Amino acid sequence: MSLFDPFKLRGLTLRNRVAVSPMCMYSCVDGLANDWHLVHLGSRAVGGAGLVIAEASAVSPEGRISPADAGLYRDEHIAAWAPVTAFIRAQGAVPGVQLAHAGRKASTARPWLGGKPVGPEAEGWSPLLAPSAIAFNEASQTPQALDIAGIEAIKESFVQAARRALAAGFELVEIHGAHGYLLHQFLSPLSNAREDHYGGSFDNRTRLLREIVSAVRAVWPEHLPLLVRISATDWAETGGWEIEQSIALALQLKELGVDLIDVSTGGLLARAAIPVAPGFQVPFAARIRKEAGIATAAVGLITEPAQAQQIVAAGEADLVLLARALLRDPYWPYHAAKVLGQALAVPPQYQRAW
Repeated sequence: MSLFDPFKLRGLTLRNRVAVSPMCMYSCVDGLANDWHLVHLGSRAVGGAGLVIAEASAVSPEGRISPADAGLYRDEHIAAWAPVTAFIRAQGAVPGVQLAHAGRKASTARPWLGGKPVGPEAEGWSPLLAPSAIAFNEASQTPQALDIAGIEAIKESFVQAARRALAAGFELVEIHGAHGYLLHQFLSPLSNAREDHYGGSFDNRTRLLREIVSAVRAVWPEHLPLLVRISATDWAETGGWEIEQSIALALQLKELGVDLIDVSTGGLLARAAIPVAPGFQVPFAARIRKEAGIATAAVGLITEPAQAQQIVAAGEADLVLLARALLRDPYWPYHAAKVLGQALAVPPQYQRAW
């Protein structure tokens, strides 16, 4: 396999295996995408990526990471996203979106304003919702443990967000079960102390994610792919979510109609010893791909063309998701193709430069 080989996911064929990882822009008012999103995401489509996944879009107002997060919790969001998806598609890329709920990590300031928890006096909100009344850190609000009615409402919010995503023109949805946000909070015993059928055993802790996947898959068209992002490990010394559980979860999700696991790590703990280095998360994607028999995406400090090519060629992952590398260089795919001696079609408007 090559980084610039097409990749088929259900009824879609990505033109290559370079994907734009969902990256929060913290640039919305009431969840509405705007010109920033059109230019930002559109530039990456023009730049040659095969898949462009829009940032974590909250399924409810209280599910936003910050007051400036994107959303798909109101019908008005459909029209805001529609020109973005149309432009991405017109450039030959597939438009995707990540559906998310921040849980106990919601209601924080924009990163460039410090990223600290904010309350109603600073456009934030209360209460935060989580599986258990366990705060993320000492500065965070103690969340309210969801009751069964609240859990049912969360499930329905994901379903309605998926319907809106389809109406807005997205052709791929990713359910966010990573980085310490709500669904990851249910998965990990470090944040889930419930004693009902959503807590305790592995099957109980994975229940909500599985139920949401099944409900979204039921309304998402059969010919369009469904992805799930997970944190393969909490990087906890003891008692956390680990790779063996991630493999078992991937096997379950595969049976429910998930087409690819987007493999990240961490985010649940405010303090964790993470061995950050180039490609440090790739081995987790490789194990899940091999042991669960499901397609995976690798993400995290993947910056060099040869590095990305090696990941795909060695069968460690089917897609390479780039984040900061594409913030620095929206045309990374063209530069990588040139380095690797591959052909990549350039928009006619730009051909005189290539």
